[in-house]
Amino acid sequence: MFGRITIVLVVAVVLWAVFARDTGAGPPQRYHTVRAGDTLWSIADAKFPGDPREGVWELQRRNELEGATIVPGQRLALP
Repeated sequence: MFGRITIVLVVAVVLWAVFARDTGAGPPQRYHTVRAGDTLWSIADAKFPGDPREGVWELQRRNELEGATIVPGQRLALP
């Protein structure tokens, strides 16, 4: 009897481990490629509803930018 309970528990743990693992699948990532004349402010204003200041902050945080300098061709991850 003890052996059957042990087997059932082991099988349950293995099944849980297989099906509960993180697949890494999340929402699709969105990007913006910087064009000549783009600024963080203009991108935030075009891509984020509400206050563009929050959009600028999110762009800086998401892309690990310490300032507001961006260059044409740079690929920015959109939050």
